Formats: sequence, structure tokens, C-alpha cells
Amino acid sequence: MAKVCFLLDNGYEDSEMKNPYDAVSEAGHETVVVGIEKGVELKGKKGTVSYTSDLSISEVKADDYNAVIIPGGSAPEALRVNDEVVQFVKQANEQGKVIAGICHGPQVMISADILKGVSATSYIGIRDDLKNAGSTFLDQEVVVDGNIITSRTPKDEPAFIKEILKKL
Repeated sequence: MAKVCFLLDNGYEDSEMKNPYDAVSEAGHETVVVGIEKGVELKGKKGTVSYTSDLSISEVKADDYNAVIIPGGSAPEALRVNDEVVQFVKQANEQGKVIAGICHGPQVMISADILKGVSATSYIGIRDDLKNAGSTFLDQEVVVDGNIITSRTPKDEPAFIKEILKKL
């Protein structure tokens, strides 16, 4: 079974964390919530779920994970300005690990500079950011390009989850 890192901070889109997390866990994979700091309660923007970070970003290595999942909401904005988060995602990509982002999640991928020449999708509000990062934006429920999986919004979660589980 795979070991899957969920990169998280406060303000994530509740369902974009909960549904993939539950599906990955139920499929028998090990899930680890990684935040800027260890042991911090992280709350979704709707307040329906919260998670406590198992580890801090300074404690993790890309070598230890098969996949990195980045839920959307406002959390990716807080994550992308952390150099350790950016380096972690960059290293995971260099190792060919699965990197999946939904909604605003691809913002972290943009900061890690891993989307050049990659087809991707996202929340429509950051479409130009994807294009400016060298990505081909596709307005589809899920886009898989090599090890990168991207999706748009909560309504696309079933397709997003299906592709993640297929790659794992």
C-alpha cells in the first residue's frame, strides 16, 4: 500500500480534504497530514471538519511518500509561500511521485515550478496563473498528465479521487 501526504493549512475547502482523505484511507493506504507545524489543529473554511497535522513540513522527505495531495480553498496560498513546502513538492515531482491538486491546490505546484509543459486544470480564478506558469489549461473535471493530477471544484471530486486511486 502507498503512503500519502496531504499538505494542509487552515482555510482548506472542507470536502476537498475530507473526501479524498477518506477514500485513500478506506482503500488501505497510509495517510499523513503535513502542515507548517506539527500537532496543530487545521480547520476547513466551512468548519465541517478539522485535522491535526501529524508532522511539520520540516520533518518530511519526498522519498518517504508515494503521493502528495493538495486540497483547495485558501490553504494553498499559505502553503506556497513556505520554502520547505515548495522544495518538498519540487522533490516529489523530480522523483515522479503522484502530485494531485484540486481547486486552488495547483498554486503550490506553480510555486514549485513543476507545471511547465504540463496540461492541468484548476479553479477558474487561477487559470491565468496556470497558463503563466507554462501549463496548458484545460477546463475539464480532472486532468492527468504524467504524475500530475488536477481538478477544478468540489463537484469534480469523484473524478479526482478515482484518478488518485488509479495511480496509487
